[in-house]
This record gives sequence, structure tokens and C-alpha cells, in this order.
Amino acid sequence: MTHRSEIRFLLNGRAVSLPQVPASQTLLDFLRIERRLTGTKEGCAEGDCGACTVLVGRLHEGALRYEAVNACIRFTASLDGCHVVTVEHLSGRDGALHPVQRAMVEHHGAQCGFCTPGIIMSLYALWMQTPQPTETQVETALQGNLCRCTGYAPIIRAAVAASQYGTPEADHLTLERDRVTAELTALKDGRRVETGPDDNRSILPADLDDFAAAYAAHPQATVIAGSTDVGLWVTKFLRPISPAIFIAHLPELKSVEVSPEAITLGSGVSYSQLQPLIAEHLPHLSEYWDRIAGWQVRNMGTIGGNIANGSPIGDTPPVLIALGAEVTLRHGAARRNLPLEAFFIDYGKQDRRPGEFVESIRIPLPSPATRCAAYKISKRRDEDISAVAAGLSVTVKGGMITDARIALGGMAATPKRAATAEAALQGQPWSEATFATAARAMSEDFAPLSDWRASADYRMRVAQNLLRRFFLEQDGLPVRLSA
Repeated sequence: MTHRSEIRFLLNGRAVSLPQVPASQTLLDFLRIERRLTGTKEGCAEGDCGACTVLVGRLHEGALRYEAVNACIRFTASLDGCHVVTVEHLSGRDGALHPVQRAMVEHHGAQCGFCTPGIIMSLYALWMQTPQPTETQVETALQGNLCRCTGYAPIIRAAVAASQYGTPEADHLTLERDRVTAELTALKDGRRVETGPDDNRSILPADLDDFAAAYAAHPQATVIAGSTDVGLWVTKFLRPISPAIFIAHLPELKSVEVSPEAITLGSGVSYSQLQPLIAEHLPHLSEYWDRIAGWQVRNMGTIGGNIANGSPIGDTPPVLIALGAEVTLRHGAARRNLPLEAFFIDYGKQDRRPGEFVESIRIPLPSPATRCAAYKISKRRDEDISAVAAGLSVTVKGGMITDARIALGGMAATPKRAATAEAALQGQPWSEATFATAARAMSEDFAPLSDWRASADYRMRVAQNLLRRFFLEQDGLPVRLSA
């Protein structure tokens, strides 16, 4: 297989070819330092504030799809075959302000202005997808954008009013879509990319089999999908990541199959890509899904990455374990399957051999007799790491509990099932007394730690109360308890 050494992509209206791209170079640094596109700001350098928001377009099944992402934790090497759009590319007719920019001016949506370019780019992405958004849709799109000045009300008014000043049909990204699609298609040459100096090397496999071969040959490599975690290794901890194998461009890892029994997805499927299927097939996860990070991180972050990272406070493992999810691991051409709960062995340790990666995840769909819920407890409602995350699936037949799966994150060194509490539910009547007994039994399942997110006592009380809350909500409590 032939290789090439340059990263090729489109930046606003121009083609870019970059030789020797270091694995650790962020898109933000490339834009600001090398191209002097300083409208993209550095605020937090960890994907929280949104001041660095840009759009990245990539071909998916032949269609060009743009998403808002955080440039501060997106690596330049990952952009091969993409179209990067910064705030400098926005304009209206005859060089006038873009409709989103004009709406922000007319509705006084900016004060100091530092965060404004990032906010405009998030609203631009929303406007392109949903020209007439509701306030709720605007708030969801702005989860990953922080502003210390305006209080958000004028920004929301601007977003709702943006289509009064122009429509997406006349926008650059609409008018240029066919040309950009053709240019991105031409960039796809089916070759592996190896670039960067020896001590800061980037590898972009040609396809899934090439990834398996590259990782087997370099088991010490850092595998990077969405970079929502690895980005912080570089920007906050200055950790070396070479050699880095970038996999976000591999279509095989973005496949999704739905059957009457399960959803099976490639490990590279992002939170945003899965969201429509969550709403359709796993509606109990919809509100929970909206509280995973912010929009930009949901666009970048992957389900497989969240699992492979092995964090005890990752958002997806507890709810997927409760549903009985399984993972397929691959090393070279060899594959093996195991229950997701068995993947996590101890803090920072997973059942994953050198050179082995998470290839896919199978999520069984609950039966009509199964009642499910997911809960996330954090200091901030939006864009925050969980203190406690919980997934519950309880099957009830004839008023009796025939099966129960309760998984929690933040309560142990790994995402873990509450085996004693589950046993207290099995074979018992569906009743408040049964769940009270199970809640008390949970103290035998966990010995949580205290940290800056929550104390051990708080975590235990929350976990027990979530079990009671589950019963009350599932039993038809007339008032929906807030998250």
C-alpha cells in the first residue's frame, strides 16, 4: 500500500496541503498562528467554552455534513478530506453581514465580543440545519458556548430571528455544496497517511483493515477518534501522544444497523449521529443524551471512545450496561465479544490487549415489559461531568419483577452493576416497599469515594434516592421530577 505524507483539506474557500503535520498540533493553533485567522478564539483550551467553535464538513455516505466542533481540542492531522469553515468565511449578499451576524447585532447579542465568534458559528450550524428553531433548540445548540456578559437572552432572541435576515438557500455552504462535495471526493485517494516528525507522528489508516494492521504493529500508539479526551492530554497536561492513529475518517466505524432486537454501531459513531436513533428506539435516554457535554463535544465524541477510555464517570457505560450491551474487540483480523460490564476490570484497566480496539457495540432493545430510565447528577445541569450516572432496566410481568439491571458510574473504580440491589428486586412485587428495600441494599454494592464533585455520603444517598425516584416516575407520579 502506498502512503502519502501530506494532510489535504479545504479551508474556507481554498485547498490546503500540509506536509509533516505533528500529531499534537491543534486546529486552533493552525488557524491562529499559521493562517492568522484570529476570529477563532482560545478560551478554555479544553472544549468547554466554545470560543473556538468552527464548522467541519465531511462526506458521509456521499453526503456532505457540517458540524460545529471545538478547534482547541481538534487535531489538524484529523482533518484530511474535510472542509473547515471559520467565522471569516461568513458573509451576506454583496459583502454585507451574514444573517446570523446581523441578527446578533440587531438583538444586541454581544458585549465584550470575545465569545461572539464561537457563538455565531454554533448558531450558524443550527441555522443551516433548523432555520426556524425553537428556544429549546437554541439552548441545546448553545450548551457548549459560555458567555459572561449578556445573560444569553438577547443571543437566544437573535437565533430565533436569524431567518428574518436571510435563508440558508442563499448561503455559501448551500451554493457551494456541489463544488465542495466534488473537491472532497477528489481528495479521497484510498491511501494511508503518515506525517509529522519521528517524535510527533500521525498515522491515518486507509481503511478499517489498515487500522487494525497499523495498531497491531504499533500497540503503544494513541488511538484518536473524537479527541474530546486526548485533546486535553495535549493542551492541559502536555502529554506526548506519538505515534497517534487517527480514525475519525473511517466510514466502517460509523456504520449503524437497526434490527428488531438491537442497535449495532461502529465504535466511531458520535453522540450526535446516534441521537435520532436514541429518540426513536431508546426514548428514555433522550433527555440524558442532551446532557452529555455540549453540542460541539457531542458532534466530535464517539460512543466507542467513551467506552475505551474506561473512565468510572463516563456517561455512556452505565446506561448501556443496564441495557445489556456487548462490545466486539478486534486485534488484526481476530475478533472477540464480551459483555460491556466485563470490559471494565479496575480503575484505568480494561480487558483490552495491546493492539486491540473496540470495533463495535451492540445495544439490545428493551422489551415492552421492561421499564427503563437514565439519570445524570452533576453540579451544573449542562456540559458537566457526572458525579453519579445511573442506568436502570427493570422487567415487570404480572406485577412481579422478573429481571433487574442497575448500573452506576461515579460509585466505584469502574462503571458497576448494583448486584445486591438487583437481587433485592428479583422475584418481588412491583411496589414502593420493594424499591425501598433495594435502595438500602445498595450500601452493600458500593463504597464510593469523596472528591471535589461529591462526597461519599452524597453519592450513596443520591444512588439510593434515584432508585426510589425510578419507582415513583414509572408508577405514574403525576408531576415529572426534574433531573
